[in-house]
Amino acid sequence: MNEILIAVLKDWRSMNHHMHSLREDQVLEMLEYEKINARRPNVLERLHARYNSLRVARERSELMGKLMGSLR
Repeated sequence: MNEILIAVLKDWRSMNHHMHSLREDQVLEMLEYEKINARRPNVLERLHARYNSLRVARERSELMGKLMGSLR
């Protein structure tokens, strides 16, 4: 994991400040890193919630794209 993402994980304030600008793959990478390293329950929960939110948005967009494509 790169130094920027590690720095974002440094503390709660930094993580929350940057969380909404991170891509799904970056959040997943941070989640996996946290599971192995610091293992802070509240950070794991926050990362998982954000990852899940991004994943659901992507899947919904894909589903709607397929639906709209089949209606044409």
